Amino acid sequence: MYKKASVILILFTACSLFQQEEKAIVSVTDTDKGKEAIALGATGPILRSTGVPWDLRRDMPYLHYDKMEFDVIVGQYGDAYDRYSIRFNEIRESMRIVYQVLENMPSGDFRIQNKKVTPPPRARIDESMEALIHHFKIFTEGFKVPEGEVYVAIESPRGEIGCYIVSDGSSNPYRMHVRAPSFVNIQTMPHMMRGGLVADAVAVISSVDPVLGEVDR
Repeated sequence: MYKKASVILILFTACSLFQQEEKAIVSVTDTDKGKEAIALGATGPILRSTGVPWDLRRDMPYLHYDKMEFDVIVGQYGDAYDRYSIRFNEIRESMRIVYQVLENMPSGDFRIQNKKVTPPPRARIDESMEALIHHFKIFTEGFKVPEGEVYVAIESPRGEIGCYIVSDGSSNPYRMHVRAPSFVNIQTMPHMMRGGLVADAVAVISSVDPVLGEVDR
C-alpha cells in the first residue's frame, strides 16, 4: 500500500500541467494566511496548508496518539497544491500509525465487559434470558449518565469534528450539537475564489473536499 501511494504521488507531482493548475490557486490572502484561516475557523489540511501546524492528535492528544510517532504535514502558500500535498502525505502518515498499532496491539478485550452498557454477544442472546434482557434494556432504555456537559473533538481527514452534549441525568441527551469541519471550512471558499477563474472553482471545491451531508443543514 505504501509503495502504491508513492507511485500515485509521483504520477501527479511530476505532471507539469497538474502543478500549473494547482499552484495558481491560493486559499486566502497573500499576507497573514494563517491568521485569516484561523479567523475563518478552518481546520485540517486547509489550516495546515497556510503553515499553521495544528493537529489535535498531537496538540490535544486522545486515545493513544501521544504514544504514536507521526509527522504533522504543513504547507507554506495555502494554495490547492499545498492542500493536495498535505492530504497525500497524510496517507503515508496514517499508514505509519497503522503499522505501529499493529505492532503494539495488546491482547485482551477490545471493549468494556460491563453488561449494563455493553450489548451481549449475539450468540448469547439465544442461550441466556439474562443476556436477552440486557440487550433489550440497552437498546430500548439506554443508560443514564450524570448531569453536565462535555465537548470532545477528534482530528478527522477534513479537520476538527467535535460533539457537544448536555446531559440532564436521563438516558437521553438534553442537547447535542456536532461541529462538522466541512460546514466551517466552506466559508473559506469565497476567499479562495476571489479574483480567480470559473475553471478554478472545480479545483478549489475539490481541495476543500466538503461532505454535503455536513453542509446541508
